[in-house]
Amino acid sequence: MKLGLQLGYWGAQPPTGTADLVQAAEEAGFDAIFTAEAWGSDAFTPLAWWGRETSRVRLGTSIVQMSGRTPTSIAMHALTLDHLSGGRMILGMGVSGPQVVEGWYGQPFSKPLARTREVVSIIRKVLEREGPVTNDGPHYPLPYAGPGSVGLGKPLKPIVHPLRADIPIWLGAEGPKNVAQTAEIADGWIPIFYSPASSGMYQAWLDEGFARPGARRTRADFEIAATCHLEITDDPQSVIEAMKPFVALYMGGMGAKEQNFHKSVFERMGYGDITDQVQSLFLAGKRDEAAALIPDKLVDELHIIGDEAKVRDRVQEWEASGVTTLLLSTRTPDEIRRVADALL
Repeated sequence: MKLGLQLGYWGAQPPTGTADLVQAAEEAGFDAIFTAEAWGSDAFTPLAWWGRETSRVRLGTSIVQMSGRTPTSIAMHALTLDHLSGGRMILGMGVSGPQVVEGWYGQPFSKPLARTREVVSIIRKVLEREGPVTNDGPHYPLPYAGPGSVGLGKPLKPIVHPLRADIPIWLGAEGPKNVAQTAEIADGWIPIFYSPASSGMYQAWLDEGFARPGARRTRADFEIAATCHLEITDDPQSVIEAMKPFVALYMGGMGAKEQNFHKSVFERMGYGDITDQVQSLFLAGKRDEAAALIPDKLVDELHIIGDEAKVRDRVQEWEASGVTTLLLSTRTPDEIRRVADALL
């Protein structure tokens, strides 16, 4: 199992010390660095900025929000970064949620599965560069001939010859249908709140996708990149307490009350007895009370926290559950080196 550095997305201000983290990850033997986006910083620019100082690690997005750009625009970003990095780009994408898609990007959220399939298909056509790119699907028709069209759209193929036609495409997916489609059409999966304890419920969904006619990968060459916080410490309880507000944020605040995909994941994991209460408290502004409801067991299940012996044992459990890359959030170069010394 490989290790990746998860840089995430920015808060109110750009983070400091990130270049040192990236350098430490490359020197320590990490396989990749990843950036993310929400509704502030974008994923591609920081990846290019910090990735320019690297020569070996793969450069990935986890995840690019598909509604923020047209499929051909996403493909342009990916092929550009793949050239600049010498073939190290991983394109991680996801549909996000209706609050962001409709509230921030001003795009319709309906039919997320069908839209994902079209986006992936168009990007692959761009990267293959076998001819002008067209698409007959209803969500991203190429050329466009709908309302407002002047009727002069022309099928095009990229001026730049992509370095690789098979830039890996990994998809963020949470529900049964989305996970199955990911196994069918993608090269990898970026789950959220994955853990060995919950891995069993995903296996049938993945197998359904792998079994579909024309599936791109098999379980043997399909990547699963799971994000977790890994910390080697003699005081695990303090770390667990510090992580609870983040769990409460996703369980209660990342999505509408009527539709929160992250909350649904926790319910499938067996925590349905607290999700409604956490959400109500969080949306009422009582965030500390919401965090206090998060069980220690849930935080420990989602993350790898403990002394070196426990961390090694837990990492083996994650690998045995099918994870091929652990995307780790770390705060200092010393933490990165300590993790690498223990695991690599």
